[in-house]
Amino acid sequence: MANPEPSIAIAASKRSKLFKRFSKDKYYYFMLLIPLVILIIFRIIPVVGNVIAFRRYTVGGFMYGESWVGFRYFERFISDPMFWTAFKNSLVLSIMGLTINFPLPIIFALLINEINQTLFKRFTQTISYLPRFLSTVIVVGMLREILSPDSGVINIMLGYIGIEPIYFLNEAAWYRTIYVASNTWQFTGYNAIIYLAALTSINPELYEAAEMDGAKRFAKMIHVSVPGIMTTIIYLLLLNLGYMLMLGYDKSLLLYTPSNASTADIIETYVYRMGLERNNFSYAAAAGLFGSTIAVFLLTTSNAISKKLTDISFF
Repeated sequence: MANPEPSIAIAASKRSKLFKRFSKDKYYYFMLLIPLVILIIFRIIPVVGNVIAFRRYTVGGFMYGESWVGFRYFERFISDPMFWTAFKNSLVLSIMGLTINFPLPIIFALLINEINQTLFKRFTQTISYLPRFLSTVIVVGMLREILSPDSGVINIMLGYIGIEPIYFLNEAAWYRTIYVASNTWQFTGYNAIIYLAALTSINPELYEAAEMDGAKRFAKMIHVSVPGIMTTIIYLLLLNLGYMLMLGYDKSLLLYTPSNASTADIIETYVYRMGLERNNFSYAAAAGLFGSTIAVFLLTTSNAISKKLTDISFF
């Protein structure tokens, strides 16, 4: 019969090492608790509330609904033309944003990486990061001032060349351009940070070898820098595809007017109106759950395609 004492001693030694490691880094673990608790309270627990998409919920009643109704609310919003208008707008805005605002931070990071003057490089980075820290309310307020038909700088400049004032924020044809352009200004510099971090991990000897082979700066950028951050690019592309229909309702809601509703109404604003304005929470939950399901499908599909083509994937 094997002696159990060595195994007990090994287990005790492991527990002792684990306790010492925890004691050494206890403050870091306590700091980790804060985002973990926030994640559980605001991200994980609310997922249970999706059950009201399948139950009849009344204000003041049981928080998870009164009775099961199956897919009644899904059938209702699927037959609602306003939902499909919101779905189409979400899809178009997502594709425009992905096409324009995904590659721009990559290009910006590559250009920043080529700046040799440290002071100018830091200045450029700081200026490009600042818009990210402005609240959406402030950004929309700036847009209203800049695009005002009476005192906006854009319409003043158009007036100098004989063009009548344009009511940009009230015209549906301009909404998507304004939305995507404002995101470009606000997030390009900040989103470039992760690419800049990836560029610093590239072995400098690769640039030296390329230079010895006669490669100029642009050639080194294309053949060394871009392949060096390709894994990061693919991971972030997968994440962006997963969040494709989740645009966030704040900017859309603040820019929303009855005049531009045909292009400004997205899934999030549709859910907001149905839930908070009309108190139809079960209906809104069903519509929101449908959008989330599409997002999960896009993430899973793109992840499978990436794994097959590039051998890079999340799971």
